[in-house]
Amino acid sequence: MLLDYDRLGWLKGALLAFTACVAAFLLLPVVFIVLLSFGSSRWLAFPPPGWTLKWYQELFADPSWLEAALTSARIATLTVLLAVVIGLLASFALVRGNFRGREILRGLLLTPMVLPVVVFAIAIYAFFLRLGLGGTTVGFVIAHTVLALPFAIIPIATALEGFDKSIEDAAIICGASPLEAKLRITLPSIRIGIVSAAIFSFLASWDEVVVAIFMASPTLQTLPVKIWGSLRSDLTPVIAAASSLLVGLTLALMVVTALLRRRLQT
Repeated sequence: MLLDYDRLGWLKGALLAFTACVAAFLLLPVVFIVLLSFGSSRWLAFPPPGWTLKWYQELFADPSWLEAALTSARIATLTVLLAVVIGLLASFALVRGNFRGREILRGLLLTPMVLPVVVFAIAIYAFFLRLGLGGTTVGFVIAHTVLALPFAIIPIATALEGFDKSIEDAAIICGASPLEAKLRITLPSIRIGIVSAAIFSFLASWDEVVVAIFMASPTLQTLPVKIWGSLRSDLTPVIAAASSLLVGLTLALMVVTALLRRRLQT
């Protein structure tokens, strides 16, 4: 190899130091938020003068915070179901289909990943106002599904491309129907991609805030929208506690994804 890590010499240390600095730059703000959620100060002051669980107690005692968290979980769960099903069907078409405009369709389906979120938010807000879907659970789920769809298509399509289709063909030759072969042979073989698609789709909905701000109503708010609104009105450590829960769930799901991938590959 042109660049052998073991032969970099002093550059190896420089590379490690640079990587550590970048990681610290990205992670330290998150660590500060978590520490502030346990601080005893009424305000977001660092370092905290003491430590307490008071803000988590206030968080779980406030019905509005619990309702926002349940709303986020409900919308994210529905988003996962739609995104995985649509992503699975789209992946079969993109990987195995042979039709004109296939690459154009692939680009269109992946557009939400590169399109500025605020542009998408304004467009879908104006469109949903005409349809009467603004501030509704249906509107939230549709909007979040569009955003989550690329995160479902990429892992499923990647797993499907790595699957040997001759195994499915052999099952059909042995008497299985095409649908039965896909359900009993193909889907279990690409389960890593499907599980990854479900987790990433959930996170895409659970953490989304820009579109959620446009879609929210006084009676329907997700947890990120609730955090954003509280930042503008009452800057207390309860916000840090809610943010820590968001971070904690995200990290937990990422760990679960890594463990599942390792287990399913063995």
